[in-house]
Amino acid sequence: MGHSHGHGHLSDISHVLSPYAKWLVIGALGVIGLAVVIGTVVLWPSDSAHPIPPQFRAADGGSIHTVDGEVVDHIRADCLNSVAGTVLDTADVPVNPVENGPCILHTVRLDSGSDKGKYTVLEVPTNRAQTGSGPDSVAVAPGALDDPQAGQPTLHDGDDIRLSTVPGPDGGDRYTFFDFQRGRATLIWALLFVAAIVLVAAWRGFRSVLGLAFAFLVLGVFTLPAILAGSSPVAVAVVSSAAILFVVLYLAHGVSLRTSSALLGTLTSLVLAGVLSWLAIRTMNLTGLSGDQTTNLQVYQGGISISGLLLAGFIIGTLGVLNDVTITQASAAFELAAAGEPTRLATFRAAMRVGRDHIASTVYTLVFAYAGSALPLLLLFSVAQQPLGSLLTTDVVAVELARSFVGGIAIALSVPLTTAIAAALVRPMGSAAQSPTPAPSRPTAKPRATPTSAPRPTPPPAPRPTGRHSLPE
Repeated sequence: MGHSHGHGHLSDISHVLSPYAKWLVIGALGVIGLAVVIGTVVLWPSDSAHPIPPQFRAADGGSIHTVDGEVVDHIRADCLNSVAGTVLDTADVPVNPVENGPCILHTVRLDSGSDKGKYTVLEVPTNRAQTGSGPDSVAVAPGALDDPQAGQPTLHDGDDIRLSTVPGPDGGDRYTFFDFQRGRATLIWALLFVAAIVLVAAWRGFRSVLGLAFAFLVLGVFTLPAILAGSSPVAVAVVSSAAILFVVLYLAHGVSLRTSSALLGTLTSLVLAGVLSWLAIRTMNLTGLSGDQTTNLQVYQGGISISGLLLAGFIIGTLGVLNDVTITQASAAFELAAAGEPTRLATFRAAMRVGRDHIASTVYTLVFAYAGSALPLLLLFSVAQQPLGSLLTTDVVAVELARSFVGGIAIALSVPLTTAIAAALVRPMGSAAQSPTPAPSRPTAKPRATPTSAPRPTPPPAPRPTGRHSLPE
């Protein structure tokens, strides 16, 4: 009886805790959502012009204007040809070819712009142009003499490229190489990405792709313009991240208590990641000035806080990995409860066993993702002949290490936090099966009052033997 009474007590807790936890989570998410809306309104960027950095500025001070082109032919010739960059009516280049010449002249057909249908010439110097006996000569391996110099493009006939226009001395446009056209290849890979996601995850995968598109929309329409407008990068990053999480999680996984528990766990973990990022930046004296992009931004957008921008990058960088961990933990808790875990504590313990394995694999993913992005830098440091400890504590490496440390700690803390929230919301099947019949269901016992269930008359006692060994009544 005592054992049965104990299960009844756990069942009572099960029936009482879930509604309170449900409304607590819904209320907390409602308050956070209202704060996100207010923050978006307050931080919304104004339409103001910003100076263009020199690397993105045309000769007239405006933005760079580009046109499309296709490489149709090439010849070898001497360098410093006056025809380079000029507009030609035909593909015939008025230059005498030179066998093994130090420069490659590429004929490019212009496919857009005011000179569409005409041609221009791009001159690309090779390593052969640097060889010789002068003070500026460079020792080059014989097999690399005909390769373009460092920083010069390697072009082939049929390549689709982009050319930038610069005003010429005669008032017309001159053309220089700007970049390769990647629109078609990028679109193909994007379609393959969407097809793979939708093929495996079906409708939910398509909704996750829509959520990803919304995330990029928030970054492009709100996050970047708000930071450029002078708003606090940290405040903008927090509001942007929360807005993205609200839409992405509910869009990809549906509106449910399971998703709500993952969302609340992610938002709370995001706040923890922000605090940890701030502590890491302060204690490690990270400046974020080791990157060329950050230095250029400080020169031409001096009103932006570089330390705040670094902290905002830390916060936004933890979005994806936290989302992955928290939704997995919430799903594990709900599935384990539905599978028959008797109590919420048992559900929490079982889900934590799943979470520990997830932490171990995700930390590897996080660290190696940062290591892969910094691989060229690591190669440079490997030949610097400096002590390993000195290299690891340089600002550029320490920033990546701090990202890994903060991300790993945030992941580790998000697992028990999200699991506890999800376990508070589940209704374990085991406890429901063992719970006593509640009072409102007692009227269902009325059918027992039938003639078949009435007390039966006591039959007369059977005759007892009258032997001498018989015992009296």
